Amino acid sequence: MQLTLVRHGEAVPAVNGNDHKRPLTARGHEQAEQTAQYLKDLDKPDVFIVSPLLRAQETLAHLQHYFSDVSVLICDKIKPDDDTKDAIDWLSQLPFENIIVVCHMNVVAHIAEQLTGENFHPFALAEARIYEQSVIAQGLSTQQKAFIPTA
Repeated sequence: MQLTLVRHGEAVPAVNGNDHKRPLTARGHEQAEQTAQYLKDLDKPDVFIVSPLLRAQETLAHLQHYFSDVSVLICDKIKPDDDTKDAIDWLSQLPFENIIVVCHMNVVAHIAEQLTGENFHPFALAEARIYEQSVIAQGLSTQQKAFIPTA
């Protein structure tokens, strides 16, 4: 089973505390496109899982350009301040072999930390890390590849 975790690209600052509707900057779109170009040459995903927040949705749109026929599930458990255990429990119930998740710091790095049993390592903007595991569960994943855009 392959799980790819992707952090969204650079987004504009929150306006009046509104974090949900922050769009990507031009640089963020460039970062997301570089990540999408890297991932397009790997195995086709079975499903995309994405946060409901705009910046994650816009990052995913770059991936969808290369995988237009892949289904998308919006997950309300992978927002920036969500509980990692709830996110992992939700992901572990999915009946797919190749999953790409697009979400946010800190949840994305905490998911990686829990799945690998390694120390917390923050994700760069639009960074993708690819993990292999038999099932999605604490301590069972091994990181296989990683990509950090240069934009």
